[in-house]
Amino acid sequence: MVSVAVSKLGCTGLIFVEPGIKVNGAYYRDVLLQKEMLPAIRSVAGELFIFQQDSALAHHARETVSLLERETPRFIGPDLWPPNSPDLNPVDYKVWGVMQERAYKLPIKDVSEMKQRLIEAWSAMQQCVIDKAIDEWRKHLRFCVSAKGGHFEHKL
Repeated sequence: MVSVAVSKLGCTGLIFVEPGIKVNGAYYRDVLLQKEMLPAIRSVAGELFIFQQDSALAHHARETVSLLERETPRFIGPDLWPPNSPDLNPVDYKVWGVMQERAYKLPIKDVSEMKQRLIEAWSAMQQCVIDKAIDEWRKHLRFCVSAKGGHFEHKL
């Protein structure tokens, strides 16, 4: 598993979860958020950011939501997440697709090589790709609202 935060101000580095690690609520909060993701985001954006995530179990755990409400300047909480959780995150609907195209051009022999390919693809990612994905966010939101939180990808 790999995470990243993107913005028009810049992006964090890739944050990897080592193979075999179970990402439960405590690991997500204590390691990924507090030790990795939030400090990385703050190094890029200071306190000028909106935190958005999907409906993974660890993401909507009560303690996780409480932490994010306390520790982030603006947090889009689970009460605003659509019921079917269509892709509303620029990383999900655009950035990972570009990364996969680049990383999987040739067969990958092991996890170490996959990690290296992802790092290379990420370092080659141009900010204009990120900016374009972010600019599409409002369009995705409008379609999600018109679909009442249902699937809307076919309308894009």
